[in-house]
Amino acid sequence: MVSKNLPFTKEEILKIIEKYPTPFHIYDEKAIRENARKLKSAFKDIPGFKEFFAVKALPNPFILKILKEEGFGADCSSLPELILAEKAGMTGNDIMFSSNDTPAEEFIKAKELGGYINLDDISHIDYLERSAGLPDIICFRYNPGPLKEGNAIIGKPEEAKYGFTREQMFEGYRILRDRGVKRFGMHTMVASNELNPDYFVETARILFELIVEISKELNINFEFVNLGGGIGIPYRPEEEPVSYEAIAKGVKEAYEATITANGLHPLKVFMECGRVITGPYGYLISRVRHLKHTYKDYVGMDSCMANLMRPGMYGAYHHITVLGKENEPPVRKYDVTGSLCENNDKFAIDRPLPEIEIGDILVIHDTGAHGHAMGFNYNGKLRSAELLLREDGSVVQIRRAETIEDYFATLDFEALKDFK
Repeated sequence: MVSKNLPFTKEEILKIIEKYPTPFHIYDEKAIRENARKLKSAFKDIPGFKEFFAVKALPNPFILKILKEEGFGADCSSLPELILAEKAGMTGNDIMFSSNDTPAEEFIKAKELGGYINLDDISHIDYLERSAGLPDIICFRYNPGPLKEGNAIIGKPEEAKYGFTREQMFEGYRILRDRGVKRFGMHTMVASNELNPDYFVETARILFELIVEISKELNINFEFVNLGGGIGIPYRPEEEPVSYEAIAKGVKEAYEATITANGLHPLKVFMECGRVITGPYGYLISRVRHLKHTYKDYVGMDSCMANLMRPGMYGAYHHITVLGKENEPPVRKYDVTGSLCENNDKFAIDRPLPEIEIGDILVIHDTGAHGHAMGFNYNGKLRSAELLLREDGSVVQIRRAETIEDYFATLDFEALKDFK
């Protein structure tokens, strides 16, 4: 049976379950740190390189603190994400704030923290100036439209709600220049879970060329360019991880051919990956609650789509390991399901697995990004705990499981007594 590696054994998970009942997500700190260092090493020759971790992928302050220690910043898109970054000790140039349909209080908080503010629309220039005042340095998000091919998750750029058109980029920077702003950045984000390294090199080339054109026409200088994120991960065992080295090599060549050749060096190069940083190093641990045999064979779990939305939302593949049966042949096809009152509440459809028994422990791989973060409370489902497997083998709870009291906390049952 094709398998994926695990940082723990069945015996170790059984011991963890004694203290922390299933379901829960568990993250591998050692692997996350090693991966962070690998990314930084690959891009070490890129001028001013910095990675801003996309907080939305895994919004937990313990994870953010680990990544801060590895020299990462935080890519934030809301007030709670800004506060999470602040709690983890990230302020100033450790924060990149990119948002859309942004309320005033979020711009105010981002400016208060001294983070980079990245505007999503030309109308936000006036809105930001009225609500928080223009910062010393400002950035625009570029939507290249049909210049850039999209992908399945994020869609076509020209159909996306995000970013400035090419014409608006020129107009927007002209407006800022005329209002006295002297420091500028540029940003884009056009991919999600992309496995082709050339895609990111092409993105860099498009941004570098635009920076050259705008710099010359408006006589302004850019301090940084943010290439966005979107580097995918090998969810399927037969897939290969994206080569950081291949992306870095291509970006450096494009930089030298465009930025350096036009006398615009140095220009800092940023990225804001999330999925590829933590995704492969998270696991949803769940126990088999029921088996059902009707028109198909179903494995009913004690977890559901509220714990991992991606398979139900996107039809996304997540590999599944049956602990203790890693070497047994896949003898039966199962639909692996949760208890939500929705038929798309399935972690896998027609998945070949070893013979399943009630009580078996299943590991759903690659849940370290857009896993717990996308959880919800539909059907009154409660979100699970998050655990951290430390480098020394110990386990700490970094988010407790929700309780029924949490679910009811925003309801006023006292007022209900007098409601008529």
